[in-house]
Amino acid sequence: DNLTRALKGNSKVQGDWGEMLLETILDSSHLTKGIHYETQHNLKDEQGNNLRPDVILKLPEGKRIVIDSKVSLTAYVAYTESATPEEASRAVKDHLRSVRAHVDELSGKCYQTLLDRTRSESPDFVIMFIPTEPAFLAAVQYDNGLWDEAYRKKVIISSPTNLFGMLKIVDDLWKRDDLGRNANRIAREGAMMYDKFVGFVTTLETIGKN
Repeated sequence: DNLTRALKGNSKVQGDWGEMLLETILDSSHLTKGIHYETQHNLKDEQGNNLRPDVILKLPEGKRIVIDSKVSLTAYVAYTESATPEEASRAVKDHLRSVRAHVDELSGKCYQTLLDRTRSESPDFVIMFIPTEPAFLAAVQYDNGLWDEAYRKKVIISSPTNLFGMLKIVDDLWKRDDLGRNANRIAREGAMMYDKFVGFVTTLETIGKN
């Protein structure tokens, strides 16, 4: 009951709760903080304003993606508690407005442009994480064009389930990258060993002749 009251009445608590769930999913994907992702990393826009996305997800070859948690819960709760179809219709429209406002906010920050200032070309989109699965489903079910509309604005709306799937793909990319780097290191060490062995044999041949 206390959690429900806090989440319904306090946007700061909602935000903290969303960030906590996001980091839990990252940890469950076997990604390591400080290596595969950073939290609360500071970026500066062209006007010098500080921007602090929830997570910067790192990919092989220096590429990065921003993940930002956006909790659209108040209107959704009103929708689930609606007593009449009219109340439900009003609440779901408020919910969709809230989700769209978050999409526009993220799109306007142009995180992907800021990331590319110092790194190799990163994917040209931001992931907007909605931590409440039913709230995500309600939004995309009541407006079939919402996901495509957000994508055109370079924002991918994601629920916990499909974010977890995306992160497992990233984990697999890192494993393949590690294997590739280890194979290259083995090849270099093998070549050095071969050169040493050739030199050793040549020395022995010289000793034999003498």
